[in-house]
Amino acid sequence: MMRRRALILGALSAPAAARAATDPAAAPLEAFGAALIAAMKAGPSESFDHRAASLRTAIVATFDLPTILARSIGLEYASYPAAQKTALLAAFTAFTVASWTANFDRWNGEAFRVLPQIRKLGTQQIVPTEIGVPGKPGTRLDFVMQQGGAGWQVVDILLDGTISRVAVQRSDFRALLISGGPDALIASLRRKTAQLAAGGAG
Repeated sequence: MMRRRALILGALSAPAAARAATDPAAAPLEAFGAALIAAMKAGPSESFDHRAASLRTAIVATFDLPTILARSIGLEYASYPAAQKTALLAAFTAFTVASWTANFDRWNGEAFRVLPQIRKLGTQQIVPTEIGVPGKPGTRLDFVMQQGGAGWQVVDILLDGTISRVAVQRSDFRALLISGGPDALIASLRRKTAQLAAGGAG
């Protein structure tokens, strides 16, 4: 009886991280984390463009960039001409890739971990992660996952579990859109992408 009870308790207390890894919403982040760590390990030994190209594939697969862009701009995005939407998405994608490449440009023993406290928010799942050196506090990023035609993809990131990246971008984009419309935002994203690439290439 004691042995059976121990087995039952052991099953109930199976590592939460292992359970998180089997959640379909977490699987894309496991793959993205592996790609991010690989790019960090490449670090200064590879060019910025090479690291960005390797990360681009993982980012486009993991992030629903059209949805993130639309939500970052707001309701008026739907009224933009198709050509403008295409140019905006291209500039936004390049900027997103450059941001990840520049901010995670070297490896000092960090690991990317999917944390066990996955929670539901309507039809979405919030998957908490941490990147940092094992045994020390790392950077907490909660990925808001939504299922669509391409499976589970990221539609927002919550820094420290609360600060919405989409909300921050919407605030950043607002002034540009008011003063110069979509073309001003496209120009700004292209300029920032070039600056990130130039800084990362040094």
